[in-house]
Amino acid sequence: MDTYSAVWLERTLDDSAIRRITIPEAFLGADACLILLINITSALVVYPAVIRKRMDEELPFMAAESILMALVEKGISRQEAHEEIRVLSHQAGSVVKSEGKPNDLIERIQKTAFFEPIWEQLPQLLDPVSFTGRSGQQVTKFTRDGGEVDTALQGYKGHLAAQHVGDLHV
Repeated sequence: MDTYSAVWLERTLDDSAIRRITIPEAFLGADACLILLINITSALVVYPAVIRKRMDEELPFMAAESILMALVEKGISRQEAHEEIRVLSHQAGSVVKSEGKPNDLIERIQKTAFFEPIWEQLPQLLDPVSFTGRSGQQVTKFTRDGGEVDTALQGYKGHLAAQHVGDLHV
């Protein structure tokens, strides 16, 4: 840092060694990162059934706060609702972790009379889309034909079409 401040990047002898080493190494490092990224993403396969399974495992826990807020809107004490959800969540989590069984938190909620005021709301409270905000719309907007990503990549279409998986030798 002292070197840069003293010479104002004027390519003196003490500055040239830094430039000759660090700048090319930075580009080689960036190139290696991009090669790894291409290697990983070129073989990427998305399995919707696996995604759905993972969502079903975690969604009840994610929805706990929405369930809590729905109970509060019905006039139930937040503290009491929190305790009821906490107990059922720990029981369901124990079943998942200790016994390897599926997450049954929602079934427990549906069987507990305390939650009866919101039983009808459960399908809406458990809608996965309610946890993603505007991300789905934003991805569609930015990645559609003629969208921002497509427009930005127009100049690189030839390079992208010719892209192949590279080898990284370290």
